[in-house]
Amino acid sequence: MIESDWDDWLVRDVEDATPDGVAVWYLGCNGFVLKGSEGTTIYIDPYLGLGDPPRTVRMIPVPFDPDDVAEADAVFATHEHTDHVHGPSQAPILANTGATFYAPDDSVAKARDEEAWTDEWDVDDEQLTEVSEGDTLEIGEFTVHVEQANDPDATHPVSYVFEHDAGTFFHGGDTKPTDEFERIGDEYDIDLAVFAFGTVGQIPDKQTREPKRTRWYNDENQLVECAAALECDRLLPSHWDMWKGLTADPTALHHHTASFAYPKRLEIVEIGDRAVL
Repeated sequence: MIESDWDDWLVRDVEDATPDGVAVWYLGCNGFVLKGSEGTTIYIDPYLGLGDPPRTVRMIPVPFDPDDVAEADAVFATHEHTDHVHGPSQAPILANTGATFYAPDDSVAKARDEEAWTDEWDVDDEQLTEVSEGDTLEIGEFTVHVEQANDPDATHPVSYVFEHDAGTFFHGGDTKPTDEFERIGDEYDIDLAVFAFGTVGQIPDKQTREPKRTRWYNDENQLVECAAALECDRLLPSHWDMWKGLTADPTALHHHTASFAYPKRLEIVEIGDRAVL
């Protein structure tokens, strides 16, 4: 059962919005909502759980209750980790709206088999759709391309390119740098790119619970390497706010990006903020 700290104002803000192009809401962690000018609404990696205290401790509010979501056309997941595929966060959105869940094979398997979304919630098997690198989907006014990602901690990660008449949005999940980003940067004109950012910290080991030096996300130099390879106009760091011991200061990236041609601009947002394409 998800309990929001913010009542329902954020989902109502999304539903009431009439953007000229594409509005982009940051949900904290690595979650985002895209809404186009024609009303198409897409959720990406929404996670509303509290983690696994004391190993992973959520540091930000739970911004909404998924049962309050009344409008969604699709939910995308980048990989199978709990803060990207999470039944209590995502299945109620599918159940309430009839939206389709798009994700790579291991993520769909987690939803279908491990978490039994079709048994625990009013979700049909047809709403769970497997995607893989090279796929192209048409979701309302968006064209979505499934691309490569490099996350050694995940079993099958992907990234997504969302094309719209107003601009192009890239979501890398928890990817680290990869040579594929130069190809993706050549293939698409990316206006806004999201990459996970965080520090290295001491996190209890999953089995032993002993503190372990842990790097899950990009540091400052890796983040700039990703953005420069994509040649994105704007870079939006995510995930830096989420876990105790792995949080970081995104404003430090101003120093790291200053001498590079790309990104042209650093976009700093906090949970609940809205950016535009």
